[in-house]
Amino acid sequence: MAKCDVCGKQITYGIKVSHSHRRSNRSWKPNVKRVKAIVNGSPKRIYVCSRCLRSGKVTRAV
Repeated sequence: MAKCDVCGKQITYGIKVSHSHRRSNRSWKPNVKRVKAIVNGSPKRIYVCSRCLRSGKVTRAV
């Protein structure tokens, strides 16, 4: 699962361009971790991207 439950960040698509300028499709996946966090006052396992973890949008449960 490559989607953040907090901010909604998910897979984005684009085109890979080689040195000879041949183009092919590619995807960028977010850095998503499965963490135990406090949601509505109780601990729950959710998928969170590293940006939300670093910025403090999620409080981790111990």
